[in-house]
Amino acid sequence: MIHPTARMLALLEILQGGGTHRVAHLAERLGVDERTIRRYAGHLQELEVPVESVRGRYGGYRLAPGFRMPPLMLTDDEALAVLLGLAAAGAADSAGERGGAAGTAAAKVRRVLPARLADQLTALFAATDFTRPARGAPTPEAAVMLQLAEATRQHRPAEIGYLDRAGRASVRTLHPYGIVAHSGRWYVTGLDSASGEQRTFRLDRIERVRIAGGSFAVPAGFRAGDAVLAGLARAPWRHEVTVVVRGTAGQVRAALPDGLATVDDDGDGWALVRLRAERLDWLPVLLAGLDRPFVVREPAELREAVREWAARVGRCATAASPAEADAAWAATDR
Repeated sequence: MIHPTARMLALLEILQGGGTHRVAHLAERLGVDERTIRRYAGHLQELEVPVESVRGRYGGYRLAPGFRMPPLMLTDDEALAVLLGLAAAGAADSAGERGGAAGTAAAKVRRVLPARLADQLTALFAATDFTRPARGAPTPEAAVMLQLAEATRQHRPAEIGYLDRAGRASVRTLHPYGIVAHSGRWYVTGLDSASGEQRTFRLDRIERVRIAGGSFAVPAGFRAGDAVLAGLARAPWRHEVTVVVRGTAGQVRAALPDGLATVDDDGDGWALVRLRAERLDWLPVLLAGLDRPFVVREPAELREAVREWAARVGRCATAASPAEADAAWAATDR
C-alpha cells in the first residue's frame, strides 16, 4: 500500500515537469479520486509550495512559473547510502541511471544535490565497477570512498591506513586504479607501495585516506573489475585446489561463479581450474553441478570428500521413505 505522503510527493514531481495538469489526469496517474488530488494540492500549498489552481475547461493544477525545489538536504553519508543502494538495485551501469525505477530515482536525487557533493559522487561512480548484485555487507565510510574516488579520478597517490585480515595495521601509499563493488563488498585496486605490486584492498578495512602529491598513469587496457576478481581468486586460504574439467576454459569459466577460480586451457579439451578454499565440504556439490567429467588433482582430501558425497547421494536415491533417507545420509561409507 502506497503511503499518502508518497503520493503527494509524486504529485509534486509531476507538477515540476511543467504545464497545467487536469485533475482527472492526475487522479488517474496516482490511482486516487479527484477529491484526494485537491486535498494533496492543499497540503502542498500549506507547505508553501506555490501550487496554482487553473479554472476552465482545460484547468487543473500547475506550479507557479520560476519555482524550483531547493537542493536536497542530505549529508554526505546519507546521499552516498541512497545512491549506492539505488545503483546496486538498478544493476545497470556504474551510475545506475539506466536501471529502471532505481535508475531514474538515482538520476532525480543527483540532479538536486548541491554541486560540490554531486561532483564528488560523480567521481565515485565514474571510478566504480559493479560485478554482481550486493548481498548485504558493510558499506565503507563515505569519507574513505569519496577521497579514494577523487584520487582515482585525478590519478593522484593516496596514503591509506589499512587493517589486514589478522588485524595488523599498516600505512601505505596506493596508486588507485579503480573502485569495485563485488558481492556486497567494496574494493580498491592499484599499485601498492609496500609490496611494489598491484594489490586489492577492502574499503571497509581502510581507516583513513589522504591524497598525496604526484601523479601516476593507469596501465593501458586495465579493467578494475577483472583485476579484483582475479585478486580474490588468488587470495590465501587453507586449501589449494586444482581440478581439471572436460571443456574449454571459456565453457568452464562461464559455469563457475565470478571470481571463484582461475580457469585456463589444459590441452586435449580439458580446462585447468585453480582456487583456494577455507573448507572443502561445498566443493563436491559445485563440481557435480558442472555436469562435466572432472579429475581432482589436489588436495587428496577433496577426492575423499567427493567420494563420500557421491556415496551418500547414491544411498539416498534408493531410499523409500524420509526415515530411510535420513539413515542413508547419516551412514558412514567404509
